[in-house]
Amino acid sequence: MKNEDFNELVASIEEAGKIYRNESKASKTYEFPEPDVKAIREDIGFTQSKFASFIGVNIRTLQNWEQGHRRPTGPARVLLKLVEADSISVFQNLHIKYV
Repeated sequence: MKNEDFNELVASIEEAGKIYRNESKASKTYEFPEPDVKAIREDIGFTQSKFASFIGVNIRTLQNWEQGHRRPTGPARVLLKLVEADSISVFQNLHIKYV
């Protein structure tokens, strides 16, 4: 490894440590807009029970999202965004019969 590459790697690790310790802010962050879970579900015509089953969450979790008591995070948030954008493709890719 060249010294220049090594020094760049060390600087990157030091920057990551500062971000982790809240001494610095990350230069790039990515945020998905907050999904409107109820609107997504109603747009595809699913009941709460059917939609919860489809996305693999407990119905109480779905209800908490819809009522604003909790927010979907991580993979659930991404899945909701995909369902919102193109529910038919999501059904097809998950091999679920669209009803």
